[in-house]
Amino acid sequence: MDDERWLPGMPVLDRQAGPPGSSARPQPPRSVPETRPTPLQRHYITLSAIGLVCGAVAITALEAGAGLGSPLVRLCVLVGAPLLAATTVDNLLRVWRAARAWLPVDRGRGLFRLAWTAADAIVLLLLAAAVWLVVTG
Repeated sequence: MDDERWLPGMPVLDRQAGPPGSSARPQPPRSVPETRPTPLQRHYITLSAIGLVCGAVAITALEAGAGLGSPLVRLCVLVGAPLLAATTVDNLLRVWRAARAWLPVDRGRGLFRLAWTAADAIVLLLLAAAVWLVVTG
């Protein structure tokens, strides 16, 4: 080995970056910087927490025997659903941007983030279906 840090008997690890000019394979970056914040980034946690509490109260009311037409359930859904939809869209935008940033750098990580984008879209559809059931029910 040409590396002065290597001693006889030491294992050579493929994942270690070699010294400049060596034939060691380059390591992909660990992260890609975010170029601009999403619209709700500063309020994301607060809005998510309010939506979570509204969802928990609505689910608890349903488990306690209240129907979908119950005023408590409807109030929780009408307050919490838009907040959860907004934070889900914000998250979808963040993951979409990350996928686009990763694709040229590491295709596997980019495709993984695209799968999460699809999962966020499915969650939005399920949320819309649940709101429709409560509002029309």
